Amino acid sequence: MGQVFKFGQWPIPAGEVFLTTKLSLGIVNYKPIVPGHVLVLPRRVVPRFSELTSDEVKDMFLTAQKVGAVVEKEYKGEALMITLQDGAMAGQTVPHVHVHIITRVKGDWTNNDEIYPEIDKKEREMNAELSKGEKDKKGVDNDERKPRTLEEMTVEATGLRPHFEQFEDVWSA
Repeated sequence: MGQVFKFGQWPIPAGEVFLTTKLSLGIVNYKPIVPGHVLVLPRRVVPRFSELTSDEVKDMFLTAQKVGAVVEKEYKGEALMITLQDGAMAGQTVPHVHVHIITRVKGDWTNNDEIYPEIDKKEREMNAELSKGEKDKKGVDNDERKPRTLEEMTVEATGLRPHFEQFEDVWSA
């Protein structure tokens, strides 16, 4: 189904993509911490924020702004958390700059700062599971958030896609 992109070293099928711009992609999350937790990343695989061009920074953050407005409405959020972990010591496990866009509602975390360890945990789990290979994805913990199938992610991405003007059609064969 269409093109395949890269998120670090990992292939991302076009079915997981909900938004294309000239320089960025919006993708659904493999193990979201809440419904509507999505990612925006540059098309070019770039490990660190300082390595992006000014055009990539501008495009990625303007895209994140548009995506945030849509996911907050579509997932009935009351606020957004927009975060970027820049480097391994900051919790980044996939060496590709990406912005997390997470819908928030009152009471979703008792202490607002508790969300950060949850993001770190999901990043580590996603990387570990992707490292296992497609045939051996069984989950790395007993957490209630299991990895989603390509079909589940495609359904979400397909639902979000009409909310955005697309730079190109990457979904046709």
